[in-house]
Amino acid sequence: MATDTEPITEQRATTGALILKRSNFRLFALGIFYILFLVIGAAVFAAIEEPPESRLVDHIKDVRAAFLQKHNGCMTNDELETFITEVVQAANRGVSAVKNATQSEPNWSFGQAFFFASTVVTTIGYGRVTPLSDAGKAFCILFAVVGIPLTLVLFTACVERLMIPTRQLLYWLYGKLGHLYKVFHIQVLHLAIILLIHVVFFMLIPAGIYTALEPSWNYLDAFYYCFISLSTIGLGDYIPGDSSDQPHRALYKVATTFYLL
Repeated sequence: MATDTEPITEQRATTGALILKRSNFRLFALGIFYILFLVIGAAVFAAIEEPPESRLVDHIKDVRAAFLQKHNGCMTNDELETFITEVVQAANRGVSAVKNATQSEPNWSFGQAFFFASTVVTTIGYGRVTPLSDAGKAFCILFAVVGIPLTLVLFTACVERLMIPTRQLLYWLYGKLGHLYKVFHIQVLHLAIILLIHVVFFMLIPAGIYTALEPSWNYLDAFYYCFISLSTIGLGDYIPGDSSDQPHRALYKVATTFYLL
């Protein structure tokens, strides 16, 4: 026998199915947009970066040919190829062959290791300096498994406390401007102030400091480094104190570590 609740149940089921269908459609549309976004980004990167890469490839070919021509009879092409391979592999592991492979401080001094540990737990992961031994690789895995969740917990606790002055600023703006502007406009102003503080004190000022400390960086390079690092993208093409003859390299790395944190 049919009951009075059956129509209600059927209506709820129909409504739920409709909501799920709309949700799936939005997910599908978002996925299409995301793929399109990646395709457009890839096309722009390819258009911008392909010409300088081609010029660099041609330059390397000319340098290689000139080197072989200058040392004709002293070195074969295969010998040069072997030498270049060894140098590149070492450079990819953080060891430079420049200046007879000498540097003021090794990559695995305490300061350097402290910097590396911070890039692991914050998921920045530059990739310039990596563990060389099997034991180091295994420990890196264990360290990351424990360190990344610990870092997230620490940052969550910090955010909870940073929200207190942030809310106080918002309430202060309400009190001062509430009779003049709408709530939405005050919230937009509040967001703009927070963003301005972040950009000035964590992007613009540090970029200026790095420009002064890194002779080969211009201001755009330094700002690019700050953004890539703080967003945890960590491309690794710019790293402070990466020069082999950088004075006070360990101290510099530790200071950069605290900046990143």
